[in-house]
Amino acid sequence: MNLLTHWPLAGLRLTTPRLELRLPNLDDLAALASLAADGVHDPAVQPFNVAWTDVTPEQRAQNVLQYHWRCWSEWQPENWVLNLAVVREGIVVGTQGISARDFSVRREVGTGSWLGRAYHRQGLGTEMRAAVLHLAFAGLGAQHAVSGAYADNTASLTVSRKLGYQEDGIERHAVRAKPAVLHRLRLTAEQWQQHRLAPVKVEGLSECLPWFGLT
Repeated sequence: MNLLTHWPLAGLRLTTPRLELRLPNLDDLAALASLAADGVHDPAVQPFNVAWTDVTPEQRAQNVLQYHWRCWSEWQPENWVLNLAVVREGIVVGTQGISARDFSVRREVGTGSWLGRAYHRQGLGTEMRAAVLHLAFAGLGAQHAVSGAYADNTASLTVSRKLGYQEDGIERHAVRAKPAVLHRLRLTAEQWQQHRLAPVKVEGLSECLPWFGLT
């Protein structure tokens, strides 16, 4: 018996020309916590629905650790959040998440991500989102992927549009006690097929299918 017997997600790997995405081990989590402590966005803006970065560097690092551990402990085939460490040339540069509720019925996933500030504006955000979209559509048989970004988050909106997402309405939120408009975005399987920007290799998926609510 080894870890993969009880936690096959640890063997899941997504590989693109520049990146490897994998379930983080403890060393990867420590690297992600350090990246978060150093900052993942311009402090003048808040791109996240949950303002987990509006705290001290030490608290940001702790937030990252506790969020990953919470997602692991609460995993259910009917309600899952898969957060993958994004690794380039052996260095953890950020994290890419994909999540779903009742996936076996709804066939819809959501995504979320962040990169350490030193790794912005290098096209990595597009490549890592492309990796989990391949997992969703080609690997899991998703029919839709949804995302969202505030009007001032041009980097996220640009990634979504490159990958073929279309506008899906707006939501009004309160961010730092001020109104903010969130743009909802949706990608169908057909649109994804037309906007595949990077080759993706998936390893270790078959053992994980029951964990995603699939047989």
